[in-house]
Amino acid sequence: MQLGMVGLGRMGANMTERLLNGGHQIVAYDRDPQAVTRVTSKGAVAADSMHSLVAQLGSPKAVWIMVPAGEPVDETIHSLLVELEEGDLVIDGGNSNYRDTLRRATTLEERGVSLVDVGTSGGVWGLSEGYCLMVGGRKSAVAHLTPIFETLAPDPNLGWGHVGPSGAGHFVKMVHNGIEYGMMQAYAEGFAIMQRKAEFKLDLHQVAEIWRHGSVVRSWLLDLTARALEENPNMDQVAPYVQDSGEGRWTVFESIDLDVAAPVTALALIQRLRSRDAESFSDRLLAAMRNQFGGHAVKRES
Repeated sequence: MQLGMVGLGRMGANMTERLLNGGHQIVAYDRDPQAVTRVTSKGAVAADSMHSLVAQLGSPKAVWIMVPAGEPVDETIHSLLVELEEGDLVIDGGNSNYRDTLRRATTLEERGVSLVDVGTSGGVWGLSEGYCLMVGGRKSAVAHLTPIFETLAPDPNLGWGHVGPSGAGHFVKMVHNGIEYGMMQAYAEGFAIMQRKAEFKLDLHQVAEIWRHGSVVRSWLLDLTARALEENPNMDQVAPYVQDSGEGRWTVFESIDLDVAAPVTALALIQRLRSRDAESFSDRLLAAMRNQFGGHAVKRES
């Protein structure tokens, strides 16, 4: 199958390579010419503009975009709308907010173009292990793109599925990432407790390896945790600053809108925000309050 790929960052480039290895024809475009060169060395056909990319595709044209969420997606879709025709398809494989996806799907449908939203998980391991794909969109559009999904997934019949109409794919991926926040926080806290129990001199990598086999807490995240502890047992040179892509926030907002209690996800998000507060005015004020009401000593900075 022929597919246009827009956005050749690390994940987009890896997805392109996996599709090429699966026998698909890929026309690739990125604002960075070097990114295009890297995938053409793997067998992709180069495009030096959006017009060039679309012109090289047969009908119905299908273009997969892997660009950052927000305005970059809107800008890319706007550029494509000038080039695409009725019956063509746009696939958004990034981490877009599902509400934006609903808006974009309506705009594209007015032009007769289908938007398929694909929540994509797999990170840097997707090239070798396959990607988990949560697909939203029209049944006919998804059916047309099924060979693409079967190639990207870990197995043609595993790790991907059509979960609902436009927006559903990104919604499910949003919740997926919210769950991920909670799981990661639980692992981090558990290993921190063991690391603090100095008298036992626990080998955290050994513990992670034990848990990987037969334990009810085994998971791919634990596999990656074990790998990280093997490479850097003391987390040397790793700053205690944790970024978030936005999907954890969206999951918390959605839980509030739907009146669904999600304390683990919410607290995991708060912990990520806390990791960025080097000054922590709130903690300073807490110390001052304890001093005011109880005369407790305040630790002074040197």
